[in-house]
Amino acid sequence: MAQKPSIPKGTRDFGPVETARRNYIFSTIRNVFELFGFSPIETPSIENLSTLMGKYGEEGDKLLFKILNSGEWLREIENETFTAADSARLTSKVSEKGLRYDLTVPFARFVVQHRNELTLPFKRYQIQPVWRADRPQKGRYREFYQCDADIVGSDSLVNEVELLQLIDEVFKRLGIRIVIKLNNRKVLAGIAEVIGEPERLTDITVAIDKIDKIGLENVKKELEERGLGKEAIKKLVPVLSVSGTAEERLASLKLILAESEIGLLGVAELEEVMHSSAALGMNADVELDVSLARGLNYYTGTIIEVKALDVQIGSISGGGRYDNLTGVFGMPGLSGVGISFGADRIYDVLTALDLFPATVTSAPSVMFSNFGAAEAQAAMSMMKQLRQAGIACEVYPDAAKMKKQMGYADARAIPYVALVGEEEMKAGKLTLKSMTSGEQTLVTPTEAIAIIKA
Repeated sequence: MAQKPSIPKGTRDFGPVETARRNYIFSTIRNVFELFGFSPIETPSIENLSTLMGKYGEEGDKLLFKILNSGEWLREIENETFTAADSARLTSKVSEKGLRYDLTVPFARFVVQHRNELTLPFKRYQIQPVWRADRPQKGRYREFYQCDADIVGSDSLVNEVELLQLIDEVFKRLGIRIVIKLNNRKVLAGIAEVIGEPERLTDITVAIDKIDKIGLENVKKELEERGLGKEAIKKLVPVLSVSGTAEERLASLKLILAESEIGLLGVAELEEVMHSSAALGMNADVELDVSLARGLNYYTGTIIEVKALDVQIGSISGGGRYDNLTGVFGMPGLSGVGISFGADRIYDVLTALDLFPATVTSAPSVMFSNFGAAEAQAAMSMMKQLRQAGIACEVYPDAAKMKKQMGYADARAIPYVALVGEEEMKAGKLTLKSMTSGEQTLVTPTEAIAIIKA
């Protein structure tokens, strides 16, 4: 007996209903992107490893899916490389390409590669899948879609304010209550300075970014394991415990970071972004979170993370400023800021809260019955009129028993069935049956269009 086929863990098939719902999310986000003046681009699924490696920190590099070189690559590997059991060295010999980990680094590569074709500031959006060799769990997949919007070529904090407004609009349209958490990488750098560990910024940020998942005590243990001194950890704990209103937290940070120039600059940037956003009005709560680091090395200013208020799940959107990201591709000094929506997690939130509109379906609005060749031909003529009016419809392909045809319409949740028999053909009409109420009405195609659209 043949083995039943399967798919890799952390990946999924999507049926018609799921795909229709995902397209609802994509179209909602896409419409808001374009409303805010962003233009679409696409980049390849495969990038050179030289493009990807070293951009996501040590942990991110481990999660890159690497692609074996084609051809007889094994013959070119020296025996010493195998016996040394050095996976990093071996990987560089057998793999030159990888699946993209996110859309931001490929975008930076795109900007540098096409710099002479772009008008700055350049506002792009991109909706494509990404891959991470992560451990699959609820809300975390190895293949998933990101929906990104980025602005490069401008240092203005107006861009951060615009992105917060954009986030607010997307989730308002989707009906999801959210909290937007903000921090600033300069604040984190200032904290590292005042606790006496300015060279350990990456170790500090990678650890404290996990505080929501593993708790403060485990963060302290990880910091010790990363070589941070006990006195520095002792100084760090009160900083991570800053609380109160946004104004109170900002005031506390100003006192804590009084001796750090870069830290105070970060506080000033946070203050401007938060005050400007509040002045414009926000549906979402905006919260200053000093522990927010997002674990990525390329952020240099504002850090953004979005969480759903009514579902226990990881972040559903996030981003920040990355002033020097394009510098690694030979284009230093180009500032950028962007956000990414996690479409798969948003799907899970909408499903858990039953927020998908009833109109989001893969089924047509009308199924025409089939009583025979002549009736099917008449039905197809009427369908043409309905389709020209923008109404999705289909005809049952076989002249099967009516019970079977009705069962098909019911199983697919098609709201209307159109019956076209001999009497209807003579009158140039159809009998429109509502599958919800069971009510049947003899109408012209034009009248049917009005009823269905209503």
